[in-house]
Amino acid sequence: MTSIHSLDWLGNLDVVPPAKRSKMMSGIRGKDTKPEILIRKALFKRGFRYVLGGAGLPGKPDLVFKKHNAIVFINGCFWHGHECHLFKWPSSNSEFWRNKISSNRSRDKISFQTCQQLGYRVAIVWECSVKGKFKQPFDHMIDQLSDWIGSTSTQHEISGVDQAD
Repeated sequence: MTSIHSLDWLGNLDVVPPAKRSKMMSGIRGKDTKPEILIRKALFKRGFRYVLGGAGLPGKPDLVFKKHNAIVFINGCFWHGHECHLFKWPSSNSEFWRNKISSNRSRDKISFQTCQQLGYRVAIVWECSVKGKFKQPFDHMIDQLSDWIGSTSTQHEISGVDQAD
């Protein structure tokens, strides 16, 4: 008898069969995500011109503003381990995920520092700032990012609104 559920080594029940889970995970985009497209369109509309993908730069920034010597990473909260309401440590295959997300965090930190050493100003926009129950008003978030791009500040981070309220 075949079960439609998968039981991992910790005894956690995954209600999605392994083949379907694999298909779901493989369908997750690494670029041209909805938050990226929304942010790109809004910044373009405000007159900012950029290069996509940051080829050759550490971490492959999502947006490179050569005129402003600024780069922007638009990070998914799950994949980059952002401690917000959108992130939860997976209970199945937990050792794999802890290693994967911890490696992503370490790599991100090195990439940001290296980009700054190369003379770039670095901003991170977290997925929770544009998605979920604590998202910021979109125009407010774009105002913050636009102001930062035009500034001389070396780094900036935008996440969802304060959840302590």
